[in-house]
Amino acid sequence: MKTALVVIDMQNSFLHKDGENYYQRSKEIVENVSLLIKKAEENNAYIIHISDEHREGFKDFEQKQLPVHCISGTFDAQFFDNFGPKNRENEIAILKRRYSAFFATDLELFLREQKIETLILCGVKTNLCVRATAQDAFAHGFKVILVSDATNSNRVHLEKASLEDITRYFGTVVKTIDAVDLL
Repeated sequence: MKTALVVIDMQNSFLHKDGENYYQRSKEIVENVSLLIKKAEENNAYIIHISDEHREGFKDFEQKQLPVHCISGTFDAQFFDNFGPKNRENEIAILKRRYSAFFATDLELFLREQKIETLILCGVKTNLCVRATAQDAFAHGFKVILVSDATNSNRVHLEKASLEDITRYFGTVVKTIDAVDLL
């Protein structure tokens, strides 16, 4: 069974202290996400870097709920230090303009072409982009594994509720130590 590591929104906006959406707890996942990427690379597993980007000067439906953020080409849209594609084998990047990495992207097409069946999800934020991606992955028939200590949120109560929902309805929630064995 082929597996892909899906690394969601590890961008300056959320992780850099000067990022427009920075939250202090975001730094807590950096080490675990880095370890997952390292293990995926060592095992020649697929690594898919997802980034949230929006177009400057154009209306964007997401902005009805959130302020303008992650404008393409800006510091905030760039991957945080040591994240993003590094010319590894089996590694790609996908831009998204909505919470889910599946919505209006070619993620599903890529996964099907590579015959990937299992997705290991990590990144920011548990209650929004990670959860939306987990739900859509499940709806598309993929096995979903979420790494609980490689994702978090600035709203802890929503993070906990999302982990409970994912466990109950969409997949399996594990710790990094267990996820590295799945890569």
